[in-house]
Amino acid sequence: MTALATGLALVPLVIAGDIPGHEIEHPMAIVILGGLVTSTLLNLFVVPAIYLRFGRNTDRLLTVDEETRTLAVPVAAGA
Repeated sequence: MTALATGLALVPLVIAGDIPGHEIEHPMAIVILGGLVTSTLLNLFVVPAIYLRFGRNTDRLLTVDEETRTLAVPVAAGA
């Protein structure tokens, strides 16, 4: 939401960059808008892929056996 609001606020500066007095604001707005788009795309696609690749496998985590109150390793169905 914050990136969207910031991006929408920067769009007029990016579009009207050739107006006199905006020589510094135009390149800065392009860089900020590009960074917002890049970071949003990375967060949407790359971060979940990394979590899927390197995340914990919950099938192999230790669990607590309620009857004996000890740690137990779950046994796989085929083992």
